Amino acid sequence: MYKTLRISFSLKNTYRVNSILYAIKQIPLIKKILPDALYGVRGLKIFANIISVIWEIVTFFIGKLLYFITMVCGIGLLYKNAPADQAFLHILLFLTIIGAYMNTSMFDPTRDKYYAMILLRMNAREYTLVNYGYSILKVIIGFLPFSILFGMMRDVPLWFCILIPFSVAGLKLAVAAYSLWDYERSGFVYNENKIRKHLWIFAAVLLAFAYVLPAAGIVLPASVSMAVMLLFIPLGILSIRKIVSFGYYREVNQELLSQVTNQMDAVKQAARTASDKSISTDASITSKRRGFEYLNELFIKRHRKILWKSTKRIAAICFFLSCAAIIALYMVPEARKDINEMMLIWLPYFTFIMYAINRGTGFTKALFMNCDHSLLTYSFYKQPAYILKLFRIRLREIMKVNALPAIVIGAGLSAILYVSGGTENPLNYAVLFISILCMSMFFSIHYLTIYYLLQPYNAGTEIKSGMYQIIMSATYLVCFGLMQVRLPILVFGIACIAFCIVYSAVACVLVYRFAPKTFRLRV
Repeated sequence: MYKTLRISFSLKNTYRVNSILYAIKQIPLIKKILPDALYGVRGLKIFANIISVIWEIVTFFIGKLLYFITMVCGIGLLYKNAPADQAFLHILLFLTIIGAYMNTSMFDPTRDKYYAMILLRMNAREYTLVNYGYSILKVIIGFLPFSILFGMMRDVPLWFCILIPFSVAGLKLAVAAYSLWDYERSGFVYNENKIRKHLWIFAAVLLAFAYVLPAAGIVLPASVSMAVMLLFIPLGILSIRKIVSFGYYREVNQELLSQVTNQMDAVKQAARTASDKSISTDASITSKRRGFEYLNELFIKRHRKILWKSTKRIAAICFFLSCAAIIALYMVPEARKDINEMMLIWLPYFTFIMYAINRGTGFTKALFMNCDHSLLTYSFYKQPAYILKLFRIRLREIMKVNALPAIVIGAGLSAILYVSGGTENPLNYAVLFISILCMSMFFSIHYLTIYYLLQPYNAGTEIKSGMYQIIMSATYLVCFGLMQVRLPILVFGIACIAFCIVYSAVACVLVYRFAPKTFRLRV
């Protein structure tokens, strides 16, 4: 068992170290200093190994911390009508059920499993049990400190907070055992990367139970939630026998991993097929414009489904939610004071929402896949004046796409602020609306600027820029951090508007100066 664990760690670590070294090599200022034979430099490999080990330790905890902050406690703060302990346990129970079958660890076909069981012919049963046991251990260790911390903050008894990780692990074991039994019965191999439609529907229903019921003041009693979660522990213990005695791990993994060798080609082909289906082939589509304006208008008209379909859907959902919130304030007038106080200081929270609904990544990927990956082979396309001109044209278009939901959200928030009690300073309404538009504008500029300065895609539309991924991760972390900030509308709104104006000017300068060198095809 120890040898199997050591080899599996070695395989995973080698893959991760090479990815880290490749990412370091892609950082613009560093790649000129580093040698071409980067993967043979002992010092850098040691450094990458240290980062890999640190990252492995961090993964024990970081995901669980974010899970409690956002999914359980963060949303739970909105339900002031329900007791804190009941809302906490209610949400945690339903999310635990969803996570048990959506994130199994046993039925996740990964590349390191393919290397170990298919190429190296390691014992499939031993390899699966060792790695699955390790993943369950990570669940218990990762959950333990945060279940105690956040549970006791919600007045949940300490003894039950300690048992929460074992309850979560128990249900995961039970789901894994059931899936193995189902294979013996029907021959069906469960694949968590290809979850069937009825399970998605089941997850949606459970999410509604988790979040919608508490909003209406309906939550399970704490004793009921605790009793159900305590049942998961003996259920998991009983499931261990099935998991250990199962005799077809090689057959199950062979079926799961049979497509791994062609996985990237399949993903590329699927992306291309989906893209082709979304692109209009109407030969009558044309434009009366000239030059880059002609090129851009044809692109926008032919990619209307990709660019506008989800945007209109998001805008419709935001409109519906805004109307529902306004109706709720009329029906429950005692909630107006709390909502009004929230509206006046929670504007930074909406930075993350605007980040989440922004269409910048989809827009840039469509640009590359269906336009730039061909035109970048021509030298005229990379001349500074032409790059800046096309950048401005494209920026105008992505800002239009992102402006629709931003207008709905800005208007909706202003209306909710007014209905909930208003504000003594009428300027708050204007700043609230404009700052939401500026957030949308910032993300439009940000994604397009990073695309031009780093151009992360290769010919197969895979992201090959480590710096691009670092910046995208940093953007996420900053937006996530702003969720915790509470500032008056005028303070944050004016700062947001000023930052957007400055960022726009800086972005144009950077694109004009550096894009001719950086806007290129990657290998």
